[in-house]
Amino acid sequence: MPDTPIIAAHHVNLWYDETHALQDISIDIPQNKVTALIGPSGCGKSTLLRCFDRLNDLIDCVKIEGEILLDGVNIHAPGTDVVSLRKRVGMVFQKPNPFPKSIYDNVAYGPQVHGVKDKRELDRIVERSLRHAALWEEVKDRLADSALGLSGGQQQRLCIARTLAVGPEVILMDEPCSALDPIATAKIENLIDMLKKDYTVIIVTHNMQQAARVSDYAGFMYLGKLVEFGQTSQIFEHPNETLTENYITGRFG
Repeated sequence: MPDTPIIAAHHVNLWYDETHALQDISIDIPQNKVTALIGPSGCGKSTLLRCFDRLNDLIDCVKIEGEILLDGVNIHAPGTDVVSLRKRVGMVFQKPNPFPKSIYDNVAYGPQVHGVKDKRELDRIVERSLRHAALWEEVKDRLADSALGLSGGQQQRLCIARTLAVGPEVILMDEPCSALDPIATAKIENLIDMLKKDYTVIIVTHNMQQAARVSDYAGFMYLGKLVEFGQTSQIFEHPNETLTENYITGRFG
């Protein structure tokens, strides 16, 4: 692969109790690119995504084998600070989940948890994060208002700003547009394209058109396996695997 991987997974297997949910997954996620994980429901896309920031650790019955490297360092190595890991690898969930706080406090929360106390520094971080999330112009005059008063699309961009505020290297997005209307979806997609200048983005999506529009690389998953991975244009136009072609062309899924 020509692009430098920021995340490298080697022979990752994951079980939920007896269910073998991820089977021998190896994938290199290139830096400052958008990588889409596609495939039918239940194929392991979101489970793999959650491996990259160790969110699966929160599930009691999970067992993981294999190696996941972030900037060349194993994220499961003894002594790994999971809080620091999740600062470097942020997550945006399927449904917008703003805190029941002001717009300002939503964005300032992460930096405050990580020790930023200076009001001027917090102001700078809040403005920068909202600008990077393409939301500043819409909310700059109502930062003290409740985040719950924003539209669904604005709430999702606020959640992206909240993720950006702690300075991640990688942004994970799990179906970030599934609860949004087409206009809000277009804004999120434009935002994803802008974000890759400064961040690496990994998105899980069921929407084939969205994957084709926003991603540079795509991985097709089926029944817990990574069937094929490559540049998005190649995956969609000249897939190597019949299973990939059948899914892309709508024959199943």
